[in-house]
Order: sequence, then structure tokens, then C-alpha cells
Amino acid sequence: MPALAATDFVARITWLGCVDRPESDGVRASPVQEIEARYGGDTRGRHWGETRPSCVRVKDIHPRGTDIRNVRQFSILSAEEVAAISETMSGEELDPQWLGVSILIEGIPDFTHVPPSSRLQGEDGVTLVIDMENRPCQLPAREIEAARPGEGKTFLPAARGRRGVTAWVEREGRLRVGDTLRLFIPDQRVWAPLDGVLSAEAKSW
Repeated sequence: MPALAATDFVARITWLGCVDRPESDGVRASPVQEIEARYGGDTRGRHWGETRPSCVRVKDIHPRGTDIRNVRQFSILSAEEVAAISETMSGEELDPQWLGVSILIEGIPDFTHVPPSSRLQGEDGVTLVIDMENRPCQLPAREIEAARPGEGKTFLPAARGRRGVTAWVEREGRLRVGDTLRLFIPDQRVWAPLDGVLSAEAKSW
């Protein structure tokens, strides 16, 4: 029996980006028209690799710098949620380059909160597995501040619950601006004890 259920939600890729190597502290992405999605991600990008050093997001289960599976190969954001972030900040449009975006899509509501392990499948079969919500951090805030002095500090509160997701490649293929991605979600009910184990902070997102 299939464990992933097809939904009626089909997203369209509106923008693609690559955070170029060599590595730096910045997350500014360069716009590209297509990405060859390999098992290690985008071969040109800073987040390339089937493994990566663990970071603060998993500090409660791995010592920082531990070699772990790289489930953060791509940062995927919703154009609708980016527009909402922009409106909450100054009302001026945010450039995806400042946010370190790999893939900007439109067409899936409440995208940041789609179930973990959902899939986005492209027209040639390329398939990305959604790991989890990508919480806001200071790196995009610095890029925004450099471009619009005084606005960087407003990014984190505006982006709470709207920062998109991280994802990794399950099936290789090509992603192009204008392509569509169909959403598949795990065919299972919500875990019954979930509400009792979430922190108060998590419930507020």
C-alpha cells in the first residue's frame, strides 16, 4: 500500500538560486535558471554534500560539528509567505537573493508547515524530500540590513512561521524556473501525543 498520498496542490517554481562556493558567512544567492539536483544537492552550491557538519538546529542530539546526513541541501520558500514577510516588515518587496533561497515556489498554502517527509516531485520525476521547517536566523537579516539599513532587525519576528523548509534529493533530475512540483504527503494521522511534547515556544510558531 502506498505510504505517500498525492494532493491536488501543484506549485510553480518562480525563482531559483545558488549560494555559491567558496563558503563564507553570507547567504546571498545568485539567481539561476535551472539546477541539476543530484544526491548531494546542487553541485555548485555551498550546501552541496550527502553529509554535513551538524549545526545549532540539532545541538540537543549531536555535538556541534558531528558529521550527519545532509537534509539541508535546499532552502525552499513560498512566494506567498515571502510577500507576507515583506508586508509585515516595511511593505517593500524582499529580494530572494537576500534570503539564501534555493527554490521559490507559489501555489501551496501554509507551505512552511507542510508535514515533514512530504515530497515535491517535478515533471521529470526529480523528487525532493521536505525535512522540516527552516527557522529564521540572523544570516538573511544581515543581507537585508546591508541592502536596507534599519530593516534587518525586523526580519526575524516577521519571518516566524514563514521561513519555508529545508529539503534533500530523493531522486535526481533537473529543476527549471517555470516548472511545476506536485505535493505528496505522508498518508498517516497526526501523532496523538504531539501537543503534549511540543514546547511552548514551538506551539507559538
